[in-house]
Amino acid sequence: MAAMAPGGGGSGSGVNPFLSDSDEDDDEVAATEDRRAGLRLGAGVGLDPGSAGSLSPQDPMALGSSARPGLAVEMSAAPAAPGGSGETPARLSIDAIAAQLLRDQYLLTALELHTELLESGRELPRLRDYFSNPGNFERQSGTPPGMGAPGIPGASIVGGAGGREPSTTSGGGQLNRAGSISTLDSLDFARYSDDGNRETDERVAVLEFELRKAKETIQALRANLTKAAEHEVPLQERKNYKSSPEIQEPIKPLEKRALNFLVNEFLLKNNYKLTSITFSDENDDQDFELWDDVGLNIPKPPDLLQLYRDFGNHQVTGKDLVDVASGVDEDELEALTPILGNVPPTLDTPLPIENTLLVQKLEDKISLLNNEKWSLMEQIRRLESEMDILKAEHFATPAVGDSVQPSLVWSSQKDSEDNRQSPAVNSSDQEKTKDVHLEIPDAADSFIPKENSSGSFPRKEREELPPSSVSNKTTLHFDQPNRKLSPAFHQALLSFCRMSADSRLGSEVSRIADSEKSVMLMLGRCLPHIVPNVLLAKREELIPLILCTACLHPEPKERDQLLHILFNLIKRPDDEQRQMILTGCVAFARHVGPTRVEAELLPQCWEQINHKYPERRLLVAESCGALAPYLPKEIRSSLVLSMLQQMLMEDKADLVREAVIKSLGIIMGYIDDPDKYQQGFELLLSALGDPSERVVSATHQVFLPAYAAWTTELGNLQSHLIPTLLNKIEKLLREGEHGLDEHKLHMYLSALQSLIPSLFALVLQNAPFSSKAKLHGEVPHIEVTRFPRPMSPLQDVSTIIGSREQLAVLLQLYDYQLEHEGTTGWESLLWVVNQLLPQLIEIVGKINVTSTACVHEFSRFFWRLCRTFGKIFTNTKVKPQFQEILRLSEENIGNGVLTKATVPIYATGVLTCYIQEEDRKLLVGFLEDVMTLLSLSHAPLDSLKASFVELGANPAYHELLLTVLWYGVVHTSALVRCTAARMFELLVKGVNETLVAQRVVPALITLSSDPEISVRIATIPAFGTIMETVIQRELLERVKMQLASFLEDPQYQDQHSLHTEVIRTFGRVGPNAEPRFRDEFVIPHLHKLALVNNLQIVDSKKLDIATHLFEAYSALSCCFISEDLMVNHFLPGLRCLRTDMEHLSPEHELNVNCCKFSE
Repeated sequence: MAAMAPGGGGSGSGVNPFLSDSDEDDDEVAATEDRRAGLRLGAGVGLDPGSAGSLSPQDPMALGSSARPGLAVEMSAAPAAPGGSGETPARLSIDAIAAQLLRDQYLLTALELHTELLESGRELPRLRDYFSNPGNFERQSGTPPGMGAPGIPGASIVGGAGGREPSTTSGGGQLNRAGSISTLDSLDFARYSDDGNRETDERVAVLEFELRKAKETIQALRANLTKAAEHEVPLQERKNYKSSPEIQEPIKPLEKRALNFLVNEFLLKNNYKLTSITFSDENDDQDFELWDDVGLNIPKPPDLLQLYRDFGNHQVTGKDLVDVASGVDEDELEALTPILGNVPPTLDTPLPIENTLLVQKLEDKISLLNNEKWSLMEQIRRLESEMDILKAEHFATPAVGDSVQPSLVWSSQKDSEDNRQSPAVNSSDQEKTKDVHLEIPDAADSFIPKENSSGSFPRKEREELPPSSVSNKTTLHFDQPNRKLSPAFHQALLSFCRMSADSRLGSEVSRIADSEKSVMLMLGRCLPHIVPNVLLAKREELIPLILCTACLHPEPKERDQLLHILFNLIKRPDDEQRQMILTGCVAFARHVGPTRVEAELLPQCWEQINHKYPERRLLVAESCGALAPYLPKEIRSSLVLSMLQQMLMEDKADLVREAVIKSLGIIMGYIDDPDKYQQGFELLLSALGDPSERVVSATHQVFLPAYAAWTTELGNLQSHLIPTLLNKIEKLLREGEHGLDEHKLHMYLSALQSLIPSLFALVLQNAPFSSKAKLHGEVPHIEVTRFPRPMSPLQDVSTIIGSREQLAVLLQLYDYQLEHEGTTGWESLLWVVNQLLPQLIEIVGKINVTSTACVHEFSRFFWRLCRTFGKIFTNTKVKPQFQEILRLSEENIGNGVLTKATVPIYATGVLTCYIQEEDRKLLVGFLEDVMTLLSLSHAPLDSLKASFVELGANPAYHELLLTVLWYGVVHTSALVRCTAARMFELLVKGVNETLVAQRVVPALITLSSDPEISVRIATIPAFGTIMETVIQRELLERVKMQLASFLEDPQYQDQHSLHTEVIRTFGRVGPNAEPRFRDEFVIPHLHKLALVNNLQIVDSKKLDIATHLFEAYSALSCCFISEDLMVNHFLPGLRCLRTDMEHLSPEHELNVNCCKFSE
């Protein structure tokens, strides 16, 4: 392990993670001052250089160097040298004592000293860096402290910060880290907090050690890689390249990675962030955050700008760089001496290297002098303005120096580190004033931080500071005492005021901002330190402050940092906090414009697109939509759309995808690139097929209406969007003959349903009368029930048209046009009539009529279509097309049209749109005709049943359906009466008990006494359903008596079909029926039927009854049955059933035994 350099912690691990960068810089400056003081100590107190108490530059304690590690420092005073016998020896500095303790390995004593200093507020950099470096507490061999490796005297080095890395020898054992020693950077501070885990994890130290070893291995591998890369190009090829300059040598992999790093760094520094992101994606095998990833064991080179500026320096000789009008100070040459001294004077080091370093140093000096010149010029302008104000107020000239504000003193002193007085300022106007010499008290200088301190400002910021308030505000004057004290005395007197200006916070407090710009600069410096210390629950209070500062701050880097703080302000922002942040982002965007929104806000969103917390990803998704109106249109249709597409496809959180869909809807409202239409359609299909109901709902409410509006503008609504969805439905029906995917059918059909308002708006806007729709006079009224209730405001036709008044005018003209003038020349409406409706009716005829979900979906679709396009359109355009197909004739019965889903969809989707008396009569007549025709032709009743189920779900149609059924009850044909009896079973479940008692039961009792036995048998399922759903005692008794007559009347003893229907009904309603009815009626009669079946001589009838009895007993076995009932009826009935099964169906015998055993 390499030894640590002086002043450092070794391998970068000497950095204290609990201090800010400015604090570390402050400590480094303090350490430098301590070393300088150590060098001057011997001469400053008059000691003999040879005495033990003096500290010479060669003293290892003063320098913290590696000289003579075995030398001990005497702690007591030595006899004074001749000539100095009357003087006392100098006190050793704390830094020297700390160095000696560390050198002699008195670590516990040094740690105690460090703790004492920390408690007294006098932290020593040497001890801090030593104890914050875990490498100081592990050794690779048993070499004693202070001893070097064999043959290398003084190989062990103690750095300027107290770092030590002992050399290794072949002997000695491994000294492991003691578990009781905790360095400052390895302490788990969470266990000492109020809510932290107090358990000690000793493995942390071991893992840190393994990490450092792994880094050393990586460095060694990089060294091998570098050597291998140097020999990639054969020597002969390199000679050929050098001999032929026009042939460029191929770039090496390491060179390419180094150039990639510098190019990316250049892009970031110059605010090309999006380009940098793209560049990083194209070089995903390289980490641009770490120079070591390049693989070169050399220091990081200067940036591209510095390399470009320095390019010409390598083409000229050293003598050409000397200017006859300039010179070099001795202190500058002395400062360059150690730098140049590190370059060995060999043939491999050419002379231009020295010249380059010298030129670089001189250029830096020139830059500093220029900055100081501009600062002084600014100071002169301020003082001139101040003097003009003072003269105007008739104040005496000596008062000028006394009335200078602290901000002026600050500005005049912060550009020079060691000066203690401001230069004399001569006014240019010799006629109006005389020379003014401003002498600044040293006391004021005592609270002015040095340029190198942690609280000082960068030089660039100092140049941008606005003029002092003297020039634009009323000058403040302070009364001066009529005393004759010297300025030095004043300075010494004021030094007793305890003021802190030598820290970051102290420097900010001591200077009051005097303009808006300086306020922004101050906030930019302070907010990063304030935010981490604010409670999470109250951090949203900082949002206005952060946004204002980010808007007005002049430095792009500071703005970027502030926006980063904004997006990371709250770990998991809730809904209200996200709304606050979004409101701030929109205000920021309105203030700064699209360019800065793209350059500053979008990168913050991009960084958190894959954040581990869904709340942060939710903030990104919502930000994309909120910022859409304020972005350049190219960015809206490219980067933002791609971001949202990625989140929709990859994010697993439903809330995030829901926000993505809403933002996509907003994007669709602002996008104007027709090339993105197909991409939008693919996103629409993905959103409609999302497994989350929240996402699908957001698609119908926001995304689909916005996309439909854009499609309408492009002219693709009738030419692409709606036809494509219809084709997908047809394809689905063709492929689903043996199993229809009802989920996809619902997805496409619901999308079509959500497009109906946009389609109607398109018809109105392209109508022949659209140019006549002017708002004048009284606006016609729109009925509240004219349109179906929209799912969202974006599906409201008035919102699509523009206003409710404009829609009212268009509707009036629309109805008049349909009723009197027709559809000639009305292309958009003709497309609906001639293409859309026929295709829809054809699709309806292909769906399975027994699929309740499909019938319901298409019924709802036609209902909304007819309600939206109006009654005139429905009566003149929709109904005729259905009636043409559903002509009530025997021919249509033969081709199966009346048995398809067209019947229930027409009855429930078209005929129920309007509920006037004539509409109800039309619906009743249609259902009566269908029931009659299907009954007389012995056709399946599925279409009629589907109609009754769909209409029966709405209580408003119960009376109407009972009217239809009463028509069947009194019909002359027994087939129609039988059909009516079976339809009662479907209707009873949804009808209230009053209607059941008044209308249903009387009709069923009438049918139960019908001359035809088939009609009487058809009433049994309806009676059973009443027993299952009704709780009125009187109704139950009437039903019970009717069923008892079926079972006990001798005329029905040989009615096999009646017994079968009764047993099937008992098995269906028994588990849900009233317990008393089940115990007193159902189970005893099942026992009787089982006994009768034992005596049956026809095997087919016997097996049929036994099979139905088995199903009924299986259903009833799950009910609670009393012991008496079990013994007297249930088990005897099962025994009879088992006897039948043994002879007729042995495979069911085991199941019967299981039922018996379970009971």
